[in-house]
Amino acid sequence: MSDQDAFRPALDEAVALAGRWLGDVREGRIPPRADVEQVKDALGRELPERGPGAVEVLRHLAEAAEPGLMRIHSPRFHGWVMGGAQPVALAADWLTSAWDQNNGLRSVTPGVAGAEELAAEWLVDLLGLPAGSEIGFVTGATVANLAGLLVARDEVLRRVGWAAAADGLAGGPAVRLFVGAERHGSVDSAASMAGLGHGRAIPVDEQGRMRVDALTEALDEGEGPAIVVLQAGNIHSGAFDPFAEAIGVAHRAGAWVHVDGAFGLWAAAAPALRPLVAGVADADSWATDAHKTLNVPYDCGIVAVADPGALHRSMAQHAAYLASSDSVADPSDRVPELSRRARGVPVYATLAQLGRQGVAELVQRLADSATVIADGVRGLPGGEVLNDVVYTQVCAAFGSDERTRAVGEALLADGRALASASTWHGRAVLRFSVSNWLTDADEASRTVEAVRRAVAAAAAG
Repeated sequence: MSDQDAFRPALDEAVALAGRWLGDVREGRIPPRADVEQVKDALGRELPERGPGAVEVLRHLAEAAEPGLMRIHSPRFHGWVMGGAQPVALAADWLTSAWDQNNGLRSVTPGVAGAEELAAEWLVDLLGLPAGSEIGFVTGATVANLAGLLVARDEVLRRVGWAAAADGLAGGPAVRLFVGAERHGSVDSAASMAGLGHGRAIPVDEQGRMRVDALTEALDEGEGPAIVVLQAGNIHSGAFDPFAEAIGVAHRAGAWVHVDGAFGLWAAAAPALRPLVAGVADADSWATDAHKTLNVPYDCGIVAVADPGALHRSMAQHAAYLASSDSVADPSDRVPELSRRARGVPVYATLAQLGRQGVAELVQRLADSATVIADGVRGLPGGEVLNDVVYTQVCAAFGSDERTRAVGEALLADGRALASASTWHGRAVLRFSVSNWLTDADEASRTVEAVRRAVAAAAAG
């Protein structure tokens, strides 16, 4: 048996099973039908002494797991800012797994390192970041924020003569961290892991944008190393912090500015939306996620740093046995990992297919679809849109908190569209996050019709 023949039955079966699942991408029910314990029962709880062949295992896995799968790649899935996977990205991800390259050192795996480096260069251009900025591909936006904050921490301490990377944090100067009152929870997680705590929350306006006057006052109250975290895309409103003013204030105070742009940084790629991120390029580091808006498979977070030297000082690890590059940075010099899959390859494939215009059209289509949903919700009985819909987020309520929750439950039971329940400004809300490459005006209208049925069901119940 040839090596190809050894792999072919399992791979052919995987293609067939994936095709069956993806065949219902538009029309399949979105919420899962089975819970975790039911899936474990179906899978079989006992580890066998010896299992069956690969094809049988894959068929059994699909049969047991599919009832517990959320159809996240549906064009009417609007929960938690999760995108889908474009065909070219999915296929490139399969190739990445088949190639099985550890993309830590460019001289060892030049095939995938080259693709990632090109993808990074294109992203710097598309997102309007300063020329010469460097990008690392990490697992998701939380780790992208972590990497950015680690670089920020080390750099602001280095500026006052403390080598955090070598000497640790104990005994060193305290780092002041300033965050928006409506920051995403991933910022808190990242800051805690970086040893910075949750920081000082700066008041925001009614849309969740950081107030520059409050930031100025907070920075003036103390001295010493400081980091300011700004936000591109509020999770409820989609609003963007006033970057030009806030970054100017922060830099005059000697602070490093990091931007959490998990989904909002992509606004820079669409000309009509670019004003939302005016001034963002003046920051020092940025985090975003290619899964959320570019629609590549999990996992593909992106950290970008304007000063490559600062990034390398915090991330690089060298040893005599490693074939590290002498004159150029290795992939492992940009991320907190040495062993990792080449997760930037699907980004390269997606950018290569879409091109600059295709990315712009994708981001604009998502924002336009959010407007369709917002306009539709306003026309429903009791429907309110609580945010200014400037990007891809729609925050809706339907009268009382009880009524809003009932609409959400009815929408989930209907299964043809999904929004995530939340609270904002003290009210229960349904949050529609438009993130999927298949979502357009027609699919957004179908979402509105699903909400219309849910409103009627809630009223009847």
